[in-house]
Amino acid sequence: MKIADKTLQKIKALYKGYFPGLVPLFVLAHLMHHIPGFIIQPLMPDIRDRFGLDYYQAGWLTGAYTLSYGVSQLPGGWLGGRIAPRILITIGVAGVAFCGLLVGISPTYLFMVFALILMGILGGGYHPTASPLLADTIPVEKRGRALGVHQIGGTLANALVPLLAAGLAVWLTWRGFFALLTIPTIGYGIYLYFVLKKKNVGDKPHHADATTFSIHINPQGYIRRMTAFVTMGTAVQVFVFSTLAFIPLFVVDDLKEKAWLGSLLLSVGHIAGLLAGPIGGTISDRKGKIPVMLTVALASGPLIYLISLVHFWWLLPFLLLALGACMYVAMPVSESYVIGNASQRNRSTILGFYYFASRGGAGLLTPLIGKLADQYGFATAFTILGAALFVITLACSVFLWGHKD
Repeated sequence: MKIADKTLQKIKALYKGYFPGLVPLFVLAHLMHHIPGFIIQPLMPDIRDRFGLDYYQAGWLTGAYTLSYGVSQLPGGWLGGRIAPRILITIGVAGVAFCGLLVGISPTYLFMVFALILMGILGGGYHPTASPLLADTIPVEKRGRALGVHQIGGTLANALVPLLAAGLAVWLTWRGFFALLTIPTIGYGIYLYFVLKKKNVGDKPHHADATTFSIHINPQGYIRRMTAFVTMGTAVQVFVFSTLAFIPLFVVDDLKEKAWLGSLLLSVGHIAGLLAGPIGGTISDRKGKIPVMLTVALASGPLIYLISLVHFWWLLPFLLLALGACMYVAMPVSESYVIGNASQRNRSTILGFYYFASRGGAGLLTPLIGKLADQYGFATAFTILGAALFVITLACSVFLWGHKD
């Protein structure tokens, strides 16, 4: 009995260590925020066939959302410093889900693009407000881990949606699948607003706990290192996310496999983030943000190139797990670095620029990959992509090598 009690206490302590305070609420909010925007990717082969699209047009379905989502981070970050974060977070969940419902009932390709653009606009305020709001409640020495745990919500959405699509989209059709996931998300967004209001969370902009908030800025070379670090972290996220977006089409068209397998393999690329984000954030707290970022960035380019050599689907899971891990480590490490090196007044704005580039960049890159695939095939497109990311990483590493944070 005593052994069982001790075990239960250890489990509770472990849970509180990784999910303290409001972290569970924000993890679920992050999950709901990302579900509508990710439904489009595993369903791409069916939607492509429905509207008769080529790779370039299919790329714009992902691009329309991610580009508008990225651009909206700028006003989202600005608004995060001026109005109640609770409002922006609620819009980022319920508003995004409502637009996802519009995507599912779209009668034409152009209407779908319009609904995706609107979805991206309404989602722009979530990250620049939710991450700082959560960080304010966490001691600085545990912030990387907390942001990594928060990331689990978004990662889980990216991993879970393709799995559900592989099993349910065939029975519900892609339109019914949109309705199945977006309607409950609208309900949670409304519920979230009242829960945050009851807890008096997110009432005022720039609210921080002075006992836990800490900033360390080294003026010497600060701007140069910040620019190089954010550029590297952004490039990893943009290039990897854009590559993963085409995995369902690559599996169906190049590897000649079923659409459900493409959805399943897309999920594999994101499942890695369930552990990689929290573990990467924890390691960065102990070993430093720059060494961790350099490691994942230097690995990402070669991994993308290796996908171009794949001719059998069973080789993909290993590459996709590694590639997904790199992307999901880069996310909390980038957030933690920016939050820890920006003033309290400007951090939401700076995060807005960071999310603008890291999320919006994929909106431009995915159509470009589609264009390359239309003209030269996926193998050549992935080769060019991997080489470009490796060159960007080498250029940025010159300014970061030898530093820890």
